[in-house]
Amino acid sequence: MAGRVAKIKRETRETQISVELNLDGKGSFDVDCDIQFLKHMVETLARYAEFDIKLKASGDNDHHLIEDVAITLGKAVRDAIGDKPIERMATATVVMDDAMVMTSLDLVDRPYCEADCPDPLYVHFFRSFAMTAGITLHILVIRGFDEHHIIEAGFKSMGKALKDAVKVRKQTLSNKGSVKME
Repeated sequence: MAGRVAKIKRETRETQISVELNLDGKGSFDVDCDIQFLKHMVETLARYAEFDIKLKASGDNDHHLIEDVAITLGKAVRDAIGDKPIERMATATVVMDDAMVMTSLDLVDRPYCEADCPDPLYVHFFRSFAMTAGITLHILVIRGFDEHHIIEAGFKSMGKALKDAVKVRKQTLSNKGSVKME
């Protein structure tokens, strides 16, 4: 892989996760995960963000696996962005049958997350992802009643917003200029 890419491994007593991420991909994916719904959501994220994602994830229980996949993906996004100026902010709204979900985010290294989601494990996914990636992330359910549709629309809208936010631009989009901390 070349360009804006990252390879991350996270191994604990509870989980084994490896991620290869290409921000400038075509939305291809190769996901091997113990939780089929999580596999589907990572594939959905890859497709809608147009990131190439290769992920292998196994673990001792759903909570640990969902959390550690989110942490590992967040670290990969953060590392792959690098130091090139990017659009940084984006909003996307996605409908899926009964569900309408909007995501607004800012890749500003000021982590924060408010995620409407009917499943606490996937609220935890969004928060873990945002905190590790350094994203200000808001996911708002405008309407919907089917939990699967709401969660999937959340991943789709987050993917579309990420796709727009990581676009390279000519100069930094900030009145502060670049921020350096040592």
